[in-house]
Amino acid sequence: MASKLLRHRHLRALSSSSISISINNHIHSPHFSNPNPNRAPLSFSYRLFSNASSSSSSSSSSGGFQRPSSLKDLELAKFASIAETWWDSEGPFKPLHVMNPTRLAFIRSTLCRHFSKDPNSARPFEGLKIVDVGCGGGILSEPLARMGATVTGVDAVEKNIKIARIHADLDPVTSTIEYCCTTAEKLVEEDRKFDAVVALEVIEHVANPAEFCKSLAALTVPDGATIISTINRSMRSYATAIVAAEYLLHWLPKGTHEWSSFLTPEELVLILQRANITVREMAGFVYNPLTGRWSLSDDISVNFIAFGTKNCQ
Repeated sequence: MASKLLRHRHLRALSSSSISISINNHIHSPHFSNPNPNRAPLSFSYRLFSNASSSSSSSSSSGGFQRPSSLKDLELAKFASIAETWWDSEGPFKPLHVMNPTRLAFIRSTLCRHFSKDPNSARPFEGLKIVDVGCGGGILSEPLARMGATVTGVDAVEKNIKIARIHADLDPVTSTIEYCCTTAEKLVEEDRKFDAVVALEVIEHVANPAEFCKSLAALTVPDGATIISTINRSMRSYATAIVAAEYLLHWLPKGTHEWSSFLTPEELVLILQRANITVREMAGFVYNPLTGRWSLSDDISVNFIAFGTKNCQ
């Protein structure tokens, strides 16, 4: 229900905002249409559109164009060091295990509505091809497979893929998941296409969010779905997702997140729009310390998730 509220409250405001890019305190304003000129322009760093230093463009052996990588070597090393703990529900990935039911509720709701599937079915995603980009140890890929989807899980960390494969093979239903140690960019080069592309808690760890979203869009079939979740770059997120979660409560290893790498909802909407994806719905995740559970909300000040569709050309 909260996601429906957001479709009316937040999304209309996000799509109608005029957006300017601040570079070294000099404002360069692209000429975006602004149905509401009374709204204050938003500013964000040029890093969203520039090629990060760790990303490089090169030609493939066949002489064709190869997408620049959006990966950060430091982030890969960080997650490789704790790969063995993916399925430890009390380990470093406990917050994701606790949040998973709420993430899946949003995914089930939006995909069933978009693809005219029965949300009450035990296997509502039957017939859908879904790729889980940045799948880690497979904690999202497995429930998607159990809901009937043909799932491909990709991650650039080889240890993650090995852990995911071993765990999936324990269940005949999840053993059908195709796990690949690769990147979204490599899948684009292979001309892979999916009905739905999912990247949860990934974009804040890549070097170039704009290039990453272009790859996600290229993997999505026309009128297909793209779902991204991340953390808002707000003072509240700094206090809760970094200071509290990493340093006070020790829910996450110190250094898991960089506040400057977070995206605001407005930034994500614009990046996806430039990648030919229109955001249709957005919801926030809020944590109740009394119950120890997450729920969907219209509060997108910290954790949020967005559902978009690829425009038909």
